[in-house]
Amino acid sequence: MSKQISLKEAVSHVRSGMTVMVGGFLGVGSPNSIVDVLLETGVKDLVIITSDTAFAHIGVGKLIAERRAVRVITSHIGTNTATGELYHAGELEICFVPQGTLIERIRCAGAGLGGILTPTGLGTVVQEGKQVITVEGRDYLLEKPLSADIALLGASIADEDGNLYFKGNSRNFNSMMATAAGLVIAQVDEIVKPGGILPENVHTQSIFVDYIVKA
Repeated sequence: MSKQISLKEAVSHVRSGMTVMVGGFLGVGSPNSIVDVLLETGVKDLVIITSDTAFAHIGVGKLIAERRAVRVITSHIGTNTATGELYHAGELEICFVPQGTLIERIRCAGAGLGGILTPTGLGTVVQEGKQVITVEGRDYLLEKPLSADIALLGASIADEDGNLYFKGNSRNFNSMMATAAGLVIAQVDEIVKPGGILPENVHTQSIFVDYIVKA
């Protein structure tokens, strides 16, 4: 059975208060059409996990600029002025996570691991409230897994079974996020028949993808 659904059906799965992973890096590989339709709904109070908050006029940046998020877990906000303004006004909570640590925490959730040990962030604000574990005389922070209720991804091509191909650097966080969410919806530019993507070009396997949406 085809996994293809409409944009309207896709956003119906997102409800207020959910934790949502949004793929993309500065808007590249971002599910922009899904975000645009989501903004037409009353969904709010989201916890968003994303690599960065992009720009105020595109992708996940729009959700933040339109005050649909109450908390953002991310590594970079500098390109979205709305994020900084809301943060300094006390209207948005931001949990800053070094980018390598962020993707590893997502990977841990997808792989069923209890966390990672990393020296990154020791002695900085990143360490606040976290457990320090010493291994062979060296200190590490215990960084716990990050999972989400739903992941919204942006891919280049999908087959009808849900296998995904990402062109160039649009792959970014998308493939890893697909493993760490309860429900995964991918917005794609093109949908082909099963077998239309060469096996070696499948970046995210269909087992991780619940629905696909033609942009």
